[in-house]
Amino acid sequence: MSRFAEGPDPVFHELNRSLPFDRRLWPQDVAQSRAHAGMLAAQQIIGQEDRDAIHAALATVETELAEERFPFADADEDIHMAIERRVTELAGPAGGRLHTARSRNDQVATDLALWVREEADAASELVTGLMRALCNAAERHLDWPMPGYTHLQRAQPVYLSHHLLAYVWMLDRDRVRLAAVRASAGTLPLGAGALAGVNFVTDRAAVAAALGFEHGPAPNSIDAVSNRDFALDFLAAAATCATHLSRLGAEIVLFSSEEFGFCEVSDAWASGSSIMPQKKNPDAAELLRAKAPRVAGHLVALHGVMHGLPLTYNKDLQEDKEHLFDAADTLSLCLRAATGMIATTTWNAERLHAASGDEMIAAVDLADLLVRRGLPFREAHGVVAGLVRDALAAGVPLSGLSREQLAARSELIDEEYYEVLRRGTWLESKVSAGGTSLDRVCEQLADARALLAA
Repeated sequence: MSRFAEGPDPVFHELNRSLPFDRRLWPQDVAQSRAHAGMLAAQQIIGQEDRDAIHAALATVETELAEERFPFADADEDIHMAIERRVTELAGPAGGRLHTARSRNDQVATDLALWVREEADAASELVTGLMRALCNAAERHLDWPMPGYTHLQRAQPVYLSHHLLAYVWMLDRDRVRLAAVRASAGTLPLGAGALAGVNFVTDRAAVAAALGFEHGPAPNSIDAVSNRDFALDFLAAAATCATHLSRLGAEIVLFSSEEFGFCEVSDAWASGSSIMPQKKNPDAAELLRAKAPRVAGHLVALHGVMHGLPLTYNKDLQEDKEHLFDAADTLSLCLRAATGMIATTTWNAERLHAASGDEMIAAVDLADLLVRRGLPFREAHGVVAGLVRDALAAGVPLSGLSREQLAARSELIDEEYYEVLRRGTWLESKVSAGGTSLDRVCEQLADARALLAA
């Protein structure tokens, strides 16, 4: 029986129905229903026979869903109602007791929290895999020099290994954020009922323990059913991680162009042109670049859903799932693609070496030479800027300036000027912690390996 005299309009049914996308929550719904029924029996709210019948029905439902032969009905509004309907079909009146002491409000929030926890763990594993691929690539190209960039202009030389390892530390921060997501979803909503609690003496702590909610049950029933912070936290972590991947993709696009020629994406991660047979496009890298705003858009959209939403449950909250699901799927796909692409990209030592041989990127080293001789850095900066202008005007490299030209700029410049311009010193002079000298990069790589091992 229902309080409504007529059924829903077909258009409203389509608008209201979440089954097409929330059906992926079935593993979480089965798990929490199993724990809930066990608790109800332990608290003598339902009988042991009812619990056994419900558990048997849930086992059948689990198999049917896993094997994709679950008999969905047109009237099933969502996965939660579909599972309860099927349990009742299989268990009879006992199945009708499954929903005792819970509401769809706390049920949905619990399923979603379980799903977010699992997705955060899965994403963290994929992030770790990409970190490992980057470490392997850094190890293979440990002492390959390349120009480092600011404003996309050659700035100072670095080792390719140092450049690649920069992404490892970005990704490790992503792992920290994903761990925080798991923690934020560590409080059990189930048992809050629709919003005010339930009329039975339940054991929410036992359900929390059974389902792995380490922070126990939510202390406030109103907050329990209306909380979606963990969903926002997941989307925020996913958006930042996707942004990191977009930066990696953007650099691969640039570095693989003929203009740079620093690397080549393997055929497995590239596409051709429909009209130009010579083309090899780094499409995987381009898509990494383009997917990031999609994930960030889901974060902004869910903030829009939650913004100004009164307590407690509102149907607006149904809009959390599609944003979460698509963001998680997109991030997973991008992480797997980035890992495969980085593992198979080849780097061009000759082009990297030639680009890093531009003497102009040793300008800071020349300024530091003057600083060591007592000149304030700002004055040293001006002297070297003058030398750069002289070299450009004469059409020669910095080492092509005569001793007279050097002396005209500063009496502190002597033969060591030419020694500094020998390219080997540019990289190995960066001896500060976290710098690009080979010893520091080897230490950094060891730290990254230890982090992955831990």
